This record gives sequence, C-alpha cells and structure tokens, in this order.
Amino acid sequence: MRVPYHQLKAEFKRVLLSHKFTESSADECAGIFADNSRDGVHSHGLNRFTEFVDHIKMGLVYPDAEPSMVNAMGALEQWDGNQAPGMLNARKSMARAIELAKQNGIGCIAIKNTNHWMRGGTYGWQAADAGCIVICFTNTIANMPPWGSTQPGIGNNPLVIAVPRKGGHVVLDMAMSQYAIGKLKQHEQNNEPLPQAGGYDKDGNLSTDAAMILESKRLLPAGFWKGSGLAMLLDMLATVLSGGNSTAAITQADKRETKVSQVFICIKADHNNNDSLIEEIISYTKTGATEHGSEILYPGENTLRNRERSLAEGVWVDDEIWKTVLWM
Repeated sequence: MRVPYHQLKAEFKRVLLSHKFTESSADECAGIFADNSRDGVHSHGLNRFTEFVDHIKMGLVYPDAEPSMVNAMGALEQWDGNQAPGMLNARKSMARAIELAKQNGIGCIAIKNTNHWMRGGTYGWQAADAGCIVICFTNTIANMPPWGSTQPGIGNNPLVIAVPRKGGHVVLDMAMSQYAIGKLKQHEQNNEPLPQAGGYDKDGNLSTDAAMILESKRLLPAGFWKGSGLAMLLDMLATVLSGGNSTAAITQADKRETKVSQVFICIKADHNNNDSLIEEIISYTKTGATEHGSEILYPGENTLRNRERSLAEGVWVDDEIWKTVLWM
C-alpha cells in the first residue's frame, strides 16, 4: 500500500517524541526515515524504524546526546558522537565538513562512538545539495567473511561518493557486499530470489536465496577479493582518522552494532568547469548498447524517479510493518 509522505513522517515523529527526543531532533530523524522510504530505500526507512526504536530502549542510542569536538587540525577535525542518534551525528558531521570545504577547499570530519547512519546516501545528497563533492564511509560490526574465509571477519562497510549536478546529483551509495544486508532482508521478506548470486548457503554453494545467505552469514564481497580488501581499508581509515573503534572492537564488545567510526570528506566543487564534463561522461556512458530491455542509469538516477513517484502517488510501505508503527 502507499501512504502520503507527510503521514509517514508524522507517525515516525510521534513515536520518537515518546522516547525523549526533542521536537527538532524528532522532526529531523523522522524526516530522514521518511526520505529513505520515499526514495525507495525501504530497508533503511520504515523497515528499519522499529529496530532503531529497539536500540533506544536497549540504551545503545542516546536520544538527548550531542557530538563534541575532540581535536582540530586545520581542515581535519575529530569528533566524539557520544552515542547520539547516528543519522543526527552524520548530518552534523557532514554540515561541518561542508563548512570546512567552503573555507579551505576541502574538509574532513572523522567521528567515533556514533551509531548506524541508516542510508549513507542521505549525506551524499546533503553535500551535493550544498555544491560539494563528497566521499564518506563507515565501519560496521563484522558481518561479512573476508575473501578466503567462511566466517564473518570484516564489516560490510558502506561507501558513498557524490558529485553535484544541475540535472540531478550523481550519488553512489554502495555496500561492500554484492547485496546490502537490508536488500537481502527485503528479498527474504518478499520471498523473492536475488537476480544474481549474493552469497553462500550453509553447504558452501553460491546462492540466490536471501534467507539461506542470511542464515549462513556468508555474504559475497562485491568484486570478490577486491570488495574484501576495500572493506578492510575503509575500516582502517575510519578507525585511524577518528581514533575510534575498529570492526573487531565493535564486534567483540557486545555483538551489537554501536559505537562505530565514520569519515566525511567534502571538496568544494568548481561548477563553471565541472558541469559540461559531467554531462559528457553521462552522455557517453549512455550511448552503450543494451540487452534484454535493460537501461543504463547513472548512480542516483533511479532514486530521483522513486522520489518523484512517491511524492505524487504516496510512499510504498509494507502493510504489516506500517501497522506495527501505528500501534507503537
């Protein structure tokens, strides 16, 4: 079913206000969850909301906490998230990185002791809207086997790269696995096979069955050993730059994903020279031949289509999850 965007956001806000959120923080968090569903990322919108509330109840997320600066080194700053809501910390970190970029040409915020930022692309769109190029990433709990192993030992550490564009920003938001865990859960819930193999079943066979992959905890790294190596390096960078927890430390603490480390790098864009170059790249890429009725899309293009449809027709929601939120 579909519900109006404003109704979706209002219900999220109502629930958050009952859990010690201020009016402004509840409104901002509710907006992020609603935006994620609006843009078609249901796994980090409505479908993740009840889990977020559970983390508040468990004391993993502190609704009234604020991030604090630890160290400033010119265009690089280190912050402590103090276990505040991850998306609020991420929004504030990105806003500060944008400010530093506009002052210095580049700005980098590294933050420790923060929480899940939900959809990483949120902060790519934020920076692109401000006219900045951005690279940001986070580490996670160990939830993917490194290449050559059968047991989780690296984080499925999301990477976001965004470039501002007049006709619609280019925003890449990717997990280090072939399919993000949220996408696997979505396919499991809908009892739908994956288009391509996304991991291994309990017998070690490549599988398109999301439920079997989640059960075995053997996700397939994107690009095989390349995705595995990139996940490890992103963890190293996030840990070293922030002075925070590594994937190993997060995992060994209490087996829950909290007190993670994140990095937000912004670069001031030169729109006078960039616009024509970006259009040249997109236009040339789209000249390639396609097959089976497929379409060549730049990263973020489908997001804009989902957004337009959601605002016109209402945001798609899972009936049962939506009822759960209405009863909260």
